[in-house]
Amino acid sequence: MNFEEVSKDWKVYARTRHKKQGSQTIFKAFDNHVLPYFNDRDVKTLTKLDVLNWQNDILNKNYSNKYNAMLYYVFNSFMSYCVVCSYIPDNVVTFVGPFKKKIEYKEHRVYNIWQFRWFRFHLDNFVIKQYFNFMYFYGTRPSEAMALRFSDIDGLKVHIRHSLQRKGKRELDTPKNQSSIRTIRISLLMKFRIWLLKKTYINCSYDYFVFGGSKPLAPTTIDRYKKNACDKAHMQVITQHEFRHSYATRMVKKKPINYVSKTMGHSRVSTTLDVYLH
Repeated sequence: MNFEEVSKDWKVYARTRHKKQGSQTIFKAFDNHVLPYFNDRDVKTLTKLDVLNWQNDILNKNYSNKYNAMLYYVFNSFMSYCVVCSYIPDNVVTFVGPFKKKIEYKEHRVYNIWQFRWFRFHLDNFVIKQYFNFMYFYGTRPSEAMALRFSDIDGLKVHIRHSLQRKGKRELDTPKNQSSIRTIRISLLMKFRIWLLKKTYINCSYDYFVFGGSKPLAPTTIDRYKKNACDKAHMQVITQHEFRHSYATRMVKKKPINYVSKTMGHSRVSTTLDVYLH
């Protein structure tokens, strides 16, 4: 069987084992970077040299280490499926191994507490202002903050148990991983801010989104207010996710790394150290 024929069954198999957004990312990577290269090639004839040549082709495109790792995972998953279905005896992608990592320098921009307060001062929308307060002081992922509903709040405890899909219908989904399902404790001030938000929404119910009301905030809306505030404050614009970086770099000076990792929903402390701290 050729790659295209097998890929149709593999996608059905993979779709039931990944989150909707994750499966879309995987299939897009496969369709753009694996399927075109091997085209009508029979999976039984694939050799280690073929995989090495494919890797060289990908490396010439100068993608990031993270993206290369994702492409390897996608190709490896596809070939593992072929082994499970007895199309091939062994997975040659596993034998070849992942891409060799290149030296990368990643600059993560962050706000210190004074920069954040200056930025916040120039936000002219109350809901957006509280969204960034929550992001900066509690380090959630943007998709987790957008998915937060009043039913997730119990006193000073906030239960992070959903994320919002970034594209499409933007439906509620499960968080990134099992460790992402967590409970964080907020301050009385943040609790008061959330109470004020609830008062601003007409006919507010427990199913309403904390940041948005009957509908969650749109990322484009948040970014528009963010950019306007940065322009007024004459500050560099950072991404929504970099507010999470800001939380990590600020909190590591105050709390043990295990605490920071747990509140951020990481499965490993090494992730906090490698990705967020610099």
